[in-house]
Amino acid sequence: MDTGFGYMGNDAKTTEKTEAGGVSAGKDATALGGAAVAGKAEPAVIIEVAGVTKVYQMSEVQVHALRGVDCRVYEGEFVVLLGASGSGKSTLLNIIGGIDVPTAGTVTYKGRDIGAFKERELTNYRRKAVGFVFQFYNLVPDLTAEENIRLAYDLSDDPLPIGPLIEGIDMVGREDHFPSQLSGGQQQRVAIARALSKNPDILLCDEPTGALDFATGIQVLQLLKDFNRQYHKTVMIITHNSSIGQIGDRVFHIKDGLIDRITVNESPKEASEVSW
Repeated sequence: MDTGFGYMGNDAKTTEKTEAGGVSAGKDATALGGAAVAGKAEPAVIIEVAGVTKVYQMSEVQVHALRGVDCRVYEGEFVVLLGASGSGKSTLLNIIGGIDVPTAGTVTYKGRDIGAFKERELTNYRRKAVGFVFQFYNLVPDLTAEENIRLAYDLSDDPLPIGPLIEGIDMVGREDHFPSQLSGGQQQRVAIARALSKNPDILLCDEPTGALDFATGIQVLQLLKDFNRQYHKTVMIITHNSSIGQIGDRVFHIKDGLIDRITVNESPKEASEVSW
């Protein structure tokens, strides 16, 4: 599928280096999982997570979902959060997105602690800076595809044009269809276009291919890759599928509530080059 986001093939081989234990060589910036490369300027940090824990009280039992996570995410980066069910990756994504709060630690967005935001500031952060894509689409059933996209479009001060988005998700001629008239893949593409229409700085995707067949999943991943590349926006995807990690600039391997290690893909693959 031609997403309309300027796809360019990548014939380079994918090589990896591992930042052992989530810490790379170099100065303090990389101690939080940075992406600094010798001789190159480090990109701007958009999200910094420092000492984040999350404890849920389940009756008389405490569940430690996160146990002290430290990491940095950079502007224009494509990050894959990889881990088994229950590893804490969804909790981390929700805290970064401002829809959950840490028990301890801080999350900063462009140097500002989102935990210190007043209610209006936090609402604006979620409304304007962050776009969400969920596994099960979360479309409004009584609205058409275009109307679902416009919901988010109308919240933004600097939205992306809806027409090119509909072309980019290959939904021309189906924009007046309701979710019940669309396939799962089509609904997910509408959900992605809805998130993109806000023109967010960060796109957070919770298992975006989890409910899709392989071919449709590849289309969705390529759509995200092309958006990341064309608009230089930060994309974070959580998945339990290790193959999807090959398309990311970096992979955060999450285990038992911690970032166990960070893998750097020096030549990330296109979605069409990945199989599982």
